[in-house]
Order: sequence, then structure tokens, then C-alpha cells
Amino acid sequence: MAKTHYRYTLFFLVLILALINYIDRGALSYSGEFIIAEYGLDKKSWGNVLGFFGYGYMFGALLGGVLSDRFGPKKVWLFAGVFWSIFEMLTAWAGDIGMMFFGGSVLAGFAVMRILFGFAEGPAYSLINKTISNWASPKERGFVVSMGLLSTPLGALLTAPVAVFLLSYSGSWRLTFVVLGIAGLIALFFLLRVMTDYPQQNRRVSQAELAIIGEKIPSQTPAEESVGVKWWHFFKSRTLVLNTVGYFAFNYVNFLLLTWTPKYLQDTFGYDLFSLWYMGMIPWVGACVTILLGGKISDFLLHKTGSLRVARGYFAAVLLLLTTLSFLSINLVTSVTLVIAIIAIGNALNSFANTVYWSVVIDTSPRQKVGTFSGIMHFLGNIASVAAPTLTGYLVAARGYEAMFIAAAVVTCVGMFCMLLIKPGKL
Repeated sequence: MAKTHYRYTLFFLVLILALINYIDRGALSYSGEFIIAEYGLDKKSWGNVLGFFGYGYMFGALLGGVLSDRFGPKKVWLFAGVFWSIFEMLTAWAGDIGMMFFGGSVLAGFAVMRILFGFAEGPAYSLINKTISNWASPKERGFVVSMGLLSTPLGALLTAPVAVFLLSYSGSWRLTFVVLGIAGLIALFFLLRVMTDYPQQNRRVSQAELAIIGEKIPSQTPAEESVGVKWWHFFKSRTLVLNTVGYFAFNYVNFLLLTWTPKYLQDTFGYDLFSLWYMGMIPWVGACVTILLGGKISDFLLHKTGSLRVARGYFAAVLLLLTTLSFLSINLVTSVTLVIAIIAIGNALNSFANTVYWSVVIDTSPRQKVGTFSGIMHFLGNIASVAAPTLTGYLVAARGYEAMFIAAAVVTCVGMFCMLLIKPGKL
């Protein structure tokens, strides 16, 4: 019998590379105490350092999506993976580079390195979506998307023990970035050994597996039949625009917790570095489970109802409502146990819907524009990667940590209303 699961080898290797990608960006948060002490930064300055990544990330996401449509995902994986690993390593000397070459400004050095690093990492999730669009059957799309997106909570969860281990046992925050950069290059090598842009190009893929990948959903309007669709048609689609607002809400919560949780725990409850390795993991444990369940449940709802609107839009709206209520309740408790538990529940609910945003793009876009439209969504949604850490720095300085949770609840509430209005499958 012909093997029909080779595509899952590819999906697994994509997950590993994306996982390292995510640990790369989160490691800076756990190095915060060392960097702040070495360079004399305050909370606003540190918020800016955390936010620099997002400026490059947004534009990298946009460009990566466009290039994956034009040149195929494999070439873009190669260039993005090599460059983000290099700039990850150079982050170790970002402050010194700023003092030497940018008028003695530590912030300027971090700005240059983190923006370039973010730009190189930006294409990753658009590339995941393009790769899945080429390789996954529509009936398994929600779950496969969730496999790639598992790197978000799992990477955040592993960032804590990995970063703390490297910081503790190397005795140098700089070495952490060097090791992670090398790990990214190794993972990239193994992915490119087995990957082709399309399954039809891969001699390891059987005809039986190609037949599975090529299956269609009879009830879905075939967006690929659209003719002459340009990049700006993204903004003519109510579904794609509103879905992007929902994705922005997800990202706001995600980057808020990724960048500020270590400092919040240190300042509010007095945790030291050695405690953060496990305390920093707790908010992400549930999210690792729900992101996979989200893909499965979304696929199940589609199978049972035949409605993309129910399986994607209504499903995400309910989860965003529950996320909003979770973050509003954090300021009502004072126990560190309850605070961590509520953050973990809110984050798990937020991650539950992450699969939906990416699936909607695949469901709704012409096949030849999946990469481009994924990149546009990623670009706009990842304005949150700048807004969340930067705004939080100002909110914390002016109003305290309570304000950052209220802001998160407002954002997710807006996202909820937007997801109620989408109509996936119709451009």
C-alpha cells in the first residue's frame, strides 16, 4: 500500500523551525534584567526595545507573502531563515554596536538589530500558510494550520526554560542569542532537504497522497476561479479585513504576554530569574493544547454544519468574548496563584481561535494569492507586535500594570464583534 502521510514530515519540520523562530524573539524578554542593568534603561526605553522587533516584522510578513507567491515558499524559507539566524546572533552586541556606530546610542543599536531581525523573521507565518495551502487537503486544513501555529504558544512556553537555562549556565546573556541563531540554521538545513514548493514536485509523495491533497469541499465557493484578482482586492473583502482585526486582537494578547510577563512577575510579585523558568511557562501550557483543539473543532464544525461562517467566524467570536472576560477579571484578584491561573485561561482561550484567522485566508483567497493575502493580514495584524509592548510601557509607567490588562480586554472585545460579521469562502 502506498504511503500517504509524507506531507506530515514536512509539516513537522516546519513546526520545528517555526518553534525556534518564536523562541528567538522571546529570549530578549528574559534577558531584560541583564540588559537594563548593563545599559541603564528605564521602563519606557525597555518597552521601546521590545517593540523595535515589530517594525521590521510587519514589513517582513508583507514581503514574505508576496515573494512566496512569486518564487515559491522554499526559496523564501532559505533566505529568511539564514538572515534571521544571523541577526539573532548579532543582537548579542546590539547595544555595543549602537554606542560605536550610532552616536553612542544604545537604543539606536537595538533598533537597527531588532528591526532587521524582525524583518527577517516576518515571512515565517505567511510561509507556513503558503506551504499548507500547497500541501494540505481542505478537509484537514484547520488542524494542519494549527500544527504550524502550535509554534506560537509552544515556543513561548519553551522560551522560559530555554532562555533561563542558557542565561544561568552560560553566565552570559549574549551567548543565549548565539546558540539560538545556530539552532535556527540547523533546523533550516533539515527542512530544505525534504521540501519542495508543491507535492507534485516531490518524488517521495505517492499518487494516493496527491489524490488526498487534491480533494475539494463541494459546498465551498472555489475562490481560485476568480480571475484578475490583485493584491488590493484584499481591502475590498469585508471578510478578509474584519478577520485581520480579529487576528490583531490575538496578536495583541500574544505579544503583551510574551514581552511583559517576565517583568510583570518580577515587579509585582518579586520573582527572580530562577523562578521565572517555570512561572513563565504556566501561561502558555493551556494554549499549546487549545491551539490544536481549535483546528480540530473548527474542522469538526465545518464537517457537521457545512458552514464556514459557523466553523470559523462564530467559533472565534465566542472564544474572543471569553478571552475578554478573562482579562477583565485579572484586576479583581490579588493572589499570584489566581492571577497566573486567569492569565493562563485567557491565553488558552485566545490561542483557541488562532487557527481560524489563517484558515479564513486560505478559505477565502484565490490559490495564487494565498501568500500575498496571508502577508497582508500578517502585516496589519502584527501592528500589535509594536503596539502591545510599546503601549504597555507607557501604560505601566502612567497607570500601573492594571491598565495593560484593561487595554487587552478592549482589543479582544473589538475583535469579537468583527469575527461575528465575516463570511469565509466569499472574496
